[in-house]
Amino acid sequence: MNLSCCIWALSGPEVEAVTQVAEAGFEQVDLRPLAFQDRASQDWLAASGMRVCCVAATHGTPAGVSLDSADGKTAAAAITHAEASVAHAAQLGAGTVYTVPGGDSGPATMIRYGRVLADMAARAQVLGLKFCVEHFPGLALPTVAATLEFLRQVDHPNLYLLFDLGHAQISGEDPVAAIESAGSRLGYVHLDDNDGRGDLHLSLLDGVLTQTSLRQTFKALGDIGYGGAVSLELNAELPDPLGALRRSRECVLRLAEEGE
Repeated sequence: MNLSCCIWALSGPEVEAVTQVAEAGFEQVDLRPLAFQDRASQDWLAASGMRVCCVAATHGTPAGVSLDSADGKTAAAAITHAEASVAHAAQLGAGTVYTVPGGDSGPATMIRYGRVLADMAARAQVLGLKFCVEHFPGLALPTVAATLEFLRQVDHPNLYLLFDLGHAQISGEDPVAAIESAGSRLGYVHLDDNDGRGDLHLSLLDGVLTQTSLRQTFKALGDIGYGGAVSLELNAELPDPLGALRRSRECVLRLAEEGE
């Protein structure tokens, strides 16, 4: 299993966080754009042997600006931030970047958003990066189905779905059916658990997720030939976030081994 973890599961200095997840057995991490910005920290990361899989490109976008804004100046500020994040991801050797949709699902907004994302996807493609859109309950693309339909309408070859297992639990979508529907449009996977209502980012099997469902999810990924990483995205406010990452990692590896 090609397993990563989102480094924002741990608070504290980024070097310390990477050191901790390395000691927990991880060899790959996902980062946010502001991580490892200076040359010294980048050199340390390269020397550590830790691989960067994915960067959350629009995280940390300045307050009040968004990629889907109708105001040119506001949209430009969001685009500048995302472009810098994509360039940073390429510099760190990541293979994937992703964005989260805005809150306005109006037709004009979504057309505008699609055009911006097509441009971003093209920029990412030049740098050798996949550009993904994450389905997010409560926002403009709340389900896997809605996100895939949006991607179909935008119709850019470098726009993919980021499938989040916890989000599918909230929206009530079957993960196997969602993965099968995505097919070759599946670009990345987040693994986390919750109570079926809130986006809690619990350790795997600490919420409504079952071993059977997780095992079926892994089988579905194999059936469509998904070869990318799956990444644990857990909550830094859990009582023991590093322990939660360890337990979730062991769970993933055990169930993946059972399926071989």
